[in-house]
Amino acid sequence: MEIMKAVLGLEDGTFVTGEGFGIEGECSGELVFSTQMTGYMEALTDPSYHGQILMFTFPTIGNYGVDRKNFQHPRVRALGCVVRELCRKPENPPDLDDYYRENGLLGIAGVDTRMLTIKTRMQGTLRASLIVGDDNGEYAVEQAGIVPPISDKELISAVSCREPYRISGSGKRIAVIDLGIKKNMIVSLRHRNADLYVFPHDVTPDRIQECRPDALFISNGPGDPVHATSAVRCVKDLAGTIPIYGICMGNQICALGLGASTYKMKFGHRGTNQPVRYKDGSIYITTQNHGFAVAADSLPEGASILYSNVNDGTLEGFEDPYLDITCVQYHPEAHGGPRDTEIPFFDTMFRRLE
Repeated sequence: MEIMKAVLGLEDGTFVTGEGFGIEGECSGELVFSTQMTGYMEALTDPSYHGQILMFTFPTIGNYGVDRKNFQHPRVRALGCVVRELCRKPENPPDLDDYYRENGLLGIAGVDTRMLTIKTRMQGTLRASLIVGDDNGEYAVEQAGIVPPISDKELISAVSCREPYRISGSGKRIAVIDLGIKKNMIVSLRHRNADLYVFPHDVTPDRIQECRPDALFISNGPGDPVHATSAVRCVKDLAGTIPIYGICMGNQICALGLGASTYKMKFGHRGTNQPVRYKDGSIYITTQNHGFAVAADSLPEGASILYSNVNDGTLEGFEDPYLDITCVQYHPEAHGGPRDTEIPFFDTMFRRLE
């Protein structure tokens, strides 16, 4: 098989060449890294990576093929994939190269992902351009320099559902704002027999109230949460009238709806091994994927921190008991290891709704 040329250029002038996989083409966006060792297809299909080029720090990716049953969206949402070594002959076909080629996707292998990760940690997240089928580094750097910053992009509408839909259940009625919801969030809610009314990102508070929900749930999503203006309006108008829960971007939306602020992190948290400390001091290892965070000191009176990140102290969840709002920044539905974070979030959510 003929190996394609490929190059990854960064806005700071750095470029690296490697072996292309998938199809010839180019894409530009933020280069972000994930520290997970497994679950690469779950990450690549996570709608929160829309607008980003995803790099894996684990040396070999693709060793168990393409695991379709765990896709978090029907198709890959990351713009491009960057790996140190691509396993081209896994025990369970198809391999990642074949899947990328069949689905018109872009990837590069054979690059020094360790160097690129260290650069990102030192300098912060960088804009990048991936070219497959050519190795013109100067052109890749030029393209990286002209791509708009992710904060300037409205990415949510591209991954949210187009129309409302219902997934019937015999349990509590939950209104869901889909900002790019992962499949496992739906699965976790359905495991508790929830009757789900799923709405697009631009839903109005009145439309949510029409379905007479027992609670409002706000999902993950890509990019800067300030662009989710309709979801923020829903929190502002509905807070105190029904319980509200949020995960990842949903956490940020709830904070914005209460008047708090968010900010872009230096390089974010992405991976399945992020430690968080609960308010009672207990530690959980969590799955995360976010480049924005809630400014803890901006939380309004009545709201308090539930979880904080052990590594850098950033806010990983908050609650407002008076308004009945509970949110986490990490992904309790992701099952990166033991399901210890799914149980306290979702079981507590439904127990409170009884």
